[in-house]
Amino acid sequence: MNKIIRLILAIVFLTACCRVANAQLTVFNVPSSEITDRGRLSFQQQFEISEQVESSTTITYGLGKGWEVGLDVFNLDYNLKTRHFESNDLTDSIPYAPLLMANAQKNFELPNGISIGLGGIAGTNLSGHHRAAFVYYGYSNLLFETGPLGQYKFVAGPYVSNHRYLSRGPVAGFQGGLDAGIWYQKLHLLADWISGSHQKGRLTLGIGVYLTDQIPLSLGWQRRNSDGSQAAVVQLTILPK
Repeated sequence: MNKIIRLILAIVFLTACCRVANAQLTVFNVPSSEITDRGRLSFQQQFEISEQVESSTTITYGLGKGWEVGLDVFNLDYNLKTRHFESNDLTDSIPYAPLLMANAQKNFELPNGISIGLGGIAGTNLSGHHRAAFVYYGYSNLLFETGPLGQYKFVAGPYVSNHRYLSRGPVAGFQGGLDAGIWYQKLHLLADWISGSHQKGRLTLGIGVYLTDQIPLSLGWQRRNSDGSQAAVVQLTILPK
């Protein structure tokens, strides 16, 4: 189990050192519906920190014509008290963990800075107590960009999933996000929200600070819909030109 996790993380982080595109994969938890350029890789690493540290890693490859595909390692959870990685494939009271998933997205360009993104992730859990189970999350987003440099982005749309990914609660709902470049590619205001009483239902508010033109670091505060529990969020995106 631990060997598999270490191998996957090594592959992901080595891949991240390759040439990547100027795109952000999510605001915090809601897909931005921006597509990776053809022939390039995008990379994003996020940590949600509370009583445990939850790691989410995503890479995507641009296929052209508005298509991208990639891989995700989600719900890699490290318990700070026990100092062990946790896994779950026994109950849907919490999301299954850890998860290895494939992602795909298609973007349809419309006039006036509007586009529609259709996408999803699907895969399986990596824990070994019982057999592997199918996990998925699908969505349709309307993306609107405005401002002189297109620095204000709004995204919203419905999603559908299953309990293994979300945990108990509704399996369909609404998601929305905002990325506002107040000082474009220097300081951005970020916010997103996923509806539902499951454990993926949450509000996240924060800022994105560009350490360089190619490295935005996003810092946020998160509140879960179901019980009001809070967490800190740290997200790194690498954007070489």
